[in-house]
Amino acid sequence: MKLHQILQLSTVFAVVLLSASCKKETSSTTGWAYNDAKNGGFEVRPYEGQQTGPGLVFIEGGSFTMGQTQDDVMYEWNNQPRRVTVASFYMDETETRNLDYLEYLYWLNRVYATDYPGVYRKALPDTLVWRDKLAYNEPLVEYYFRHPAYRNYPVVGVTWNQANDYAAWRTDRVNEMMLIKKGILAMDPAQKNENNFNTEAYLAGQYEGLVDKPMPDLNPTGTGTRKVKMEDGIMMPKYRLPTEAEWEYAALGLIGNTLYERVVERKNYPWNGNYVRTSESRYYGSFYDNFRRGTGDYMGVAGNLNDGADIPAPCGSYFPNDYGLYNMGGNVSEWVLDVYRPLNSYYVSGLRPFRGNVFMTPETDEEGFLAEKDSLGRMKYRPVTPAEAMNRKNYRSADVINYLDGDYESLINEEDWTKDPDSLSTNLMYQYGVTSLITDRARVYKGASWKDPAFYLSPSSRRFLDESEASDAIGFRCAMTRVGGEYP
Repeated sequence: MKLHQILQLSTVFAVVLLSASCKKETSSTTGWAYNDAKNGGFEVRPYEGQQTGPGLVFIEGGSFTMGQTQDDVMYEWNNQPRRVTVASFYMDETETRNLDYLEYLYWLNRVYATDYPGVYRKALPDTLVWRDKLAYNEPLVEYYFRHPAYRNYPVVGVTWNQANDYAAWRTDRVNEMMLIKKGILAMDPAQKNENNFNTEAYLAGQYEGLVDKPMPDLNPTGTGTRKVKMEDGIMMPKYRLPTEAEWEYAALGLIGNTLYERVVERKNYPWNGNYVRTSESRYYGSFYDNFRRGTGDYMGVAGNLNDGADIPAPCGSYFPNDYGLYNMGGNVSEWVLDVYRPLNSYYVSGLRPFRGNVFMTPETDEEGFLAEKDSLGRMKYRPVTPAEAMNRKNYRSADVINYLDGDYESLINEEDWTKDPDSLSTNLMYQYGVTSLITDRARVYKGASWKDPAFYLSPSSRRFLDESEASDAIGFRCAMTRVGGEYP
C-alpha cells in the first residue's frame, strides 16, 4: 500500500473515532441523550471507581468465623464463634500518630480559637493518662504527645468521642483537597468559624468557599455553573472508626490463608502460627509486635531487647499482616464503633454486623428545607422520631443499641415486659454499678497494647471502656466504606 493511501485510511479512521467519541450516550429507559442541554441537561459523569484515600489500605471482604480462637482464660464467655460476612472496605495502614493529631489540633485552633476556644480544648488528648501512683511517668506526661521525638508514635489519651470527631474532620479535609486538585475550589487558609469547608454543608449548598473553576451546569434554566454533587463521584465517603467485625477481620488477614474458599489454617494472631516470635532466619527470634512478655518485662534485657519498646513503638514498627496493616496485634489497643454487649455473638446480623445504631435525619425548618448549619459550620441532625418510623418494617425507633440485648423485651423478669418500650432499660438488665459496668456508652476496643500480656494479641479479644474515658494504652485508626463493587 502506498503512503498516500495509508494517510487517507488513517484520516478516515480518526474521523470515525472522533464521531464515536462525540456521540452522546442515551438512556436505555427513555432514549433521551445524557449530558445534553437541549434535552434538559440530565448529567451522567464518567466514574472510574473509588480512589484509595490518604493513609488507607484496601481490605477485600468476605466471610469468616468471628470470635474466640483460644481458651477463654478470663472466663468472660462474651465471644462465641459465629460465621459473618464483612464487605470490602479501607483501613489505615497504621494507627493514628501524634503528628496526625497535632495537625488536627492546629487546624481547630486556627479556625475556631478566637470565638470558640472550647472546640480546641475539647479535642485535646488527656496526657495525664500516663500518671501512675507507683511509677515515675512525668516525662511521658510532658513530652510524649508534643515532643518531635514521639511524632510518629500512636496518639493515646483520646476518648472514643474524640476519635470520631477526628475522623469527621479528616473527611472534610480530604474532600476539600479533592476539590482543590480538580481545580473547582481554590486554597482558602482564611477559613474561620462557620465559614469552613464541611462536606455535608457543601453538598447541601450551605458552603461557597473560594471558587476557582465551578462545574458546568447543563440545566438550561440554571446559571451555567454549579457545585459538585454526590452524583459526580468526586468526593470520598466518610472516614470513620471501623466496626468490631471489620477490625477483627482485617487483623486476622485471612487472605493469606485461603485456598479456593477454604481457610487452611485458623489464626490465633494476626500472623501465622501459635508463637509470638518469628522463625524466619533473617529475623529469627524477633517479636511480631509490641506487648508485655511477663510481669515487669516490657522490653527485654539490655543487649537483647525482645521487642525494643517499653511504651508504644513508632507506628509501622514490626511486621505487617497479609493485608499490609501494621500493629494489629500489639502496640496500642484501638477503639472501634460498636457498643459493647456480652451477647453480641448470639444477636448479630450475618452481614456487616454492628451494634450501636442510632438512626438520624437532617433537621429542617418549618417549610421543610434543611436547617441552617450551626455556628461551627456543621449540618444539624436529630434522631428519627417514632412517628416517622411507625410504618417501617426494618426499624420502629431511632435508638436500637439495646435491640435483643438490653431492651425491655429481653429482660429476664416477665413483669418488666409491659414497661414503656421507648424507655432506657439497659440498667434493669445489667444493673450498672451493682452487677455490671455495661451501659449504652460502653464502647469496644480491640487488640493488645504495649502493657498487655500475649493473651490479648488475638484479634478476637474484646474489652470495653466508657466512650468519654481515655487510656495510655488505647489509640485508634480510621476506616472507610468501599462503595460499589468489592474490588478496586
